[in-house]
Amino acid sequence: MGKVIAIANQKGGVGKTTTAINLAASLSVLEKKVLIIDADPQANTTSGLNFAPDNDQQRTLYEVMIGKIDIADVLIQTEIADLHMIPSHINLVGLELEMVDADNREMLLKNALAPIRDNYDYIIIDCSPSLGLITVNTLTAADSVIIPVQPEFFALEGLGKLLQTIRLVQSGVNPDLTIEGFVVTMFDGRTRVHTQVLAELRDHFRDLVFKTVIQRNIRLSEAPSHGKPIILYDIMCNGSTNYLNLAREVLEHNGESI
Repeated sequence: MGKVIAIANQKGGVGKTTTAINLAASLSVLEKKVLIIDADPQANTTSGLNFAPDNDQQRTLYEVMIGKIDIADVLIQTEIADLHMIPSHINLVGLELEMVDADNREMLLKNALAPIRDNYDYIIIDCSPSLGLITVNTLTAADSVIIPVQPEFFALEGLGKLLQTIRLVQSGVNPDLTIEGFVVTMFDGRTRVHTQVLAELRDHFRDLVFKTVIQRNIRLSEAPSHGKPIILYDIMCNGSTNYLNLAREVLEHNGESI
């Protein structure tokens, strides 16, 4: 059964989508079958993998979660052979209002994933930057959470609400949910505050902080505009190396030899 990992942080601009795209691509390059799900109505993962969100508005995560279409019918083949995607669309914004009275509404995504879960080694979900119904659905469907953290002190302060939401999901609908780890993004080792925040994070969360940090890298910010993960856009840059190392750490965490 494929492991489901949610990439979550309710704070925007921390590298959540960048991490989802490039971790999924790196795992695929390391010969794993991977599905990436865009669970953010902004659909940045969708466009970042070279698929226009408006190309097919009837075959997105929204239609799957309202039960209009089977999940197998929305899968998109990306440029990487072993990487499939389920796209998002702005329509997903309306899900919370439409499902307000639905039974087991926090289980929509988990139930939808069940028929295809065994087809993949890893399923990576890019969560929306909020703590509403869509994010609760992703955390309910997930086995673990990776939390991207920008090395700024305000970013650390914002972790409390996310960790509280994770605890609520654990105590309610998904007691097996774990934190896969915190990954520091946009890191610049020349900046004192970045090194201080990294040290504080490691002091507080210890082994839950990945050894790999994602360095600030202009090529990483350029790649989405070309619809490519960094490993296809510039395999020689630091961003590509960082995300391959992160993927290797994830595999090691899950007892897989590399």
